[in-house]
Amino acid sequence: MNALTHSFDPSIENDAAFRAALGQFGTGVTVVTCQTQTGPIGITANSFASVSLDPPLVLWAPAKASARYPFFMEAEHFAIHVIGAEQAHLGKAFAREGDAFHDCDWSYGDRDVPLLGGCLSRFECTRTAAHDGGDHSIIVARVRRVTTNKGTPLIFFGGQFGGFTEPH
Repeated sequence: MNALTHSFDPSIENDAAFRAALGQFGTGVTVVTCQTQTGPIGITANSFASVSLDPPLVLWAPAKASARYPFFMEAEHFAIHVIGAEQAHLGKAFAREGDAFHDCDWSYGDRDVPLLGGCLSRFECTRTAAHDGGDHSIIVARVRRVTTNKGTPLIFFGGQFGGFTEPH
């Protein structure tokens, strides 16, 4: 074995080590938005994945401990925005607060879903299922409309936002 290899049981006693190991997987950054009875809300999430091309399905997983969790579990319609490098401020803002819309260009779309402008991709969705996922829930949704733009991706790795460089 490599001298740097560290193997462990991912039990609660090793919570920090498990989180650090998961952080070794670089992901894109998304902001998920929905409408609530008191206005629009958003949350930064890196738990986004494609599920199916036919039908067009995606998933994301909100944390149950989040104060915004109940709003997203109630939302039948929402949008998932893939954030570009020039929008890192949005990823940070929506990670801190759900009403960070003052920091960006946005408008209402179909079914009053708040839509952020300028993102690399935007998926307007209708929830089709929700599943228990431990300390998160897994929301599966059918994509109803897609909007794309060119740009540089924002990457989340090791607890930090960063950029993408091609290997040599």
